[in-house]
Amino acid sequence: MVSLKREREVDLDDDDNEDGVAAKVGRGHAVEDRRSRHCPYLDTINRSVLDFDFEKLCSISLSHINVYACLICGKYFQGRGLKSHAYTHSVQFTHHVFLNLHTLKFYCLPDNYEIIDSSLEDITYVLKPTFTKQHIAGLDKQGKLYRAYDGTTYLPGIVGLNNIKANDYANVVLQAFSNVPPLRNYFLEEENYRGIRRPPGDIMFLLVQRFGELMRKLWNPRNFKAHVSPHEMLQAVVLCSKKNFQITKQGDAVDFMTWFLNALHGALGGTKKKPSIITKAFQGYMRIFSKKLPHPDLPPEEKEALLTTDEYQEQMSESSFLFLTLDLPTAPLYKDEKEQLIIPQVPLFNILAKFNGSTEKEYKTYKENFLKRFQLTKLPPYLIFCIKRFTKNNFFVEKNPTIVNFPITNVDLREYLTEEAQATEKNTTYDLIANVVHDGKPTEGAYRIHVLHHGTGKWYEMQDLQVTDILPQMITLSEAYIQIWKRQESNDGRNNHMGI
Repeated sequence: MVSLKREREVDLDDDDNEDGVAAKVGRGHAVEDRRSRHCPYLDTINRSVLDFDFEKLCSISLSHINVYACLICGKYFQGRGLKSHAYTHSVQFTHHVFLNLHTLKFYCLPDNYEIIDSSLEDITYVLKPTFTKQHIAGLDKQGKLYRAYDGTTYLPGIVGLNNIKANDYANVVLQAFSNVPPLRNYFLEEENYRGIRRPPGDIMFLLVQRFGELMRKLWNPRNFKAHVSPHEMLQAVVLCSKKNFQITKQGDAVDFMTWFLNALHGALGGTKKKPSIITKAFQGYMRIFSKKLPHPDLPPEEKEALLTTDEYQEQMSESSFLFLTLDLPTAPLYKDEKEQLIIPQVPLFNILAKFNGSTEKEYKTYKENFLKRFQLTKLPPYLIFCIKRFTKNNFFVEKNPTIVNFPITNVDLREYLTEEAQATEKNTTYDLIANVVHDGKPTEGAYRIHVLHHGTGKWYEMQDLQVTDILPQMITLSEAYIQIWKRQESNDGRNNHMGI
C-alpha cells in the first residue's frame, strides 16, 4: 500500500517536472518546439476506437487522477512519468500519442513532449463539445443531416442511447428532456450553471454536470459515431439516488422522472420559492378541493351528523405541479364472444376531465377517505402528462393496456382553468413534442420514445440505439406512458408539426 502511494506521488511529481521541460530556455526550448509541431506519429491515431463516453478511469490502477487516453487503442492510463502506466503502455505496444482527459493537451510518449497540431481539434471537440449562442439559437431552425466519422448520418439531438443492461427506463426520460428547447439550451452552455454554489460535500451537483455533458454529446454535430452511451450520467444517477435507480435493474420511467426533476431543481439551487430552469419550464399551479368522508361502516344518522361539522366541510388549497397524472378507466376483465380480450380505447379529453373542477374522485388512505376535485390555475410553457398504467398491490403489479386517443397538435386546455385564469392566460393550446411508450409486461417490458424534431417537423422513434422515422398517425396507436406538450406561442397557430 505504501509503495503504491509512493509510486503515485512519483507519477504526479514526474508530470509536474515534465511540464517544466518544455519551459526550458535557449537551445533546449527550440528543440521542444520543433518536435511539438512536427510529431511523426500523428498518422497512427485511430479515431474509430476513440470513445469518451465512459468513466475517466485508468484501466489498470482504476484511479481518476491524471488520466490519459491512448489515441491508438482508445484505452485509459494514469500518469506519463517514467514509472506510469501510460509510459509503460507506450513502450510495450509502441503507441505514442496520448491525450490528457482533464487538460485536453496531447503528448508523445515515451519521448515526453507536448504535441501542438490543429488537426487534433476534432478529438478535443468530441471529448468536450462547446456551443456558441448563435449555434444554440439556430438548432430548431434547421434539419441538416451530419455525417459521423464512422460514415453514418444523423440529426443532432435525435441520437440513440446505449442500453447498458436495463436502463431504457432512464434513457427515454433523458431523451425526452434533451428535446425540450429551454432545458436543452440551458444545459448546452456550461456557463449557465458553472457558478452555482453548493454546500461542501454535496454530491447532487454531479447530476447537473453529467446531464450537461450528456446534452452536449447528444447535440454534438461532429460526433465520431451516431450514438451515445449514458454511462457517466447513469453512474451519477445511481450515486445520487442512493441506488434507488440502477443500470442493471429495470425501473419505472415515471418514478425516475419525478426523482430526476426534483433532484435537478434542488441541485440548481432551486427551492419552493426560488425558481430554476426546471420550474420555469414545467411548473404549473392548481386548486385542490378536498372533502373528508365519514367511515362507510357508520350508521346513516351518524354520517349525516358528521357531515355538518367543520371537519367534514370542503377545504380548498393551492398547489404547484411539475406534471399531471391522468387516471385510466379500469380495463375489462372478461373476453368478448370471439374469446379475445378487447383492447379498450379512451379519448384524451375523457381522462383530462379529472381537472375540470367538477369531477370528484375518492382517495383512500389507511385511516380516512377523501373526495377530491382539481382545477388548474396556471399552465406551464411545457406540460407533462403521466398516464397511470400500473397499479401495485401486495402481490403483483398490474398494467392497464387501454390506448389513449389523442390529437398530436392543437389540444386546448382552456376549459380546465378557473374563470380568473381563463381571463389572464392568452395561449392555452398545446402541441405534442415527446411521447414515451411502455411495451410488454409490467415488471419486464421495454421503453421507447417518439420525439418531434423541431427543425424538420418530422417524428422519430428511438429505442435504445435504433432511430427510425415514424408517421405521426402511428404514435396515437401506442400505449403512451409519459407525454410532453409544448404551449403554442401567438404566431405558432399555423405551424404544422404533423410532419406529413
